[in-house]
Amino acid sequence: MESYAVGFARPDRWSPGRPTEQRHPWHAVEAHRPPAELDGEVELAVCGAIVQVWGSQKWERVGAGRTACPECGRLTSVAQPLSRAG
Repeated sequence: MESYAVGFARPDRWSPGRPTEQRHPWHAVEAHRPPAELDGEVELAVCGAIVQVWGSQKWERVGAGRTACPECGRLTSVAQPLSRAG
């Protein structure tokens, strides 16, 4: 399973053409090193948004909330386990 840190879409870090207010400011960032090392860094989220990483947050918890990016949630979801034949 991949490891993800949590990024927050800051208004001053949004890409041109994006709205100034965002309903889903929390994004998943693929972590190639411990999230604590990414804390405060500006990174690219899995959906393509530019975000600042918040290492103290857990994507598993934020990703289930109403303010998480739906595209990040879709791209980071783990496939449903197959049921056991029996």
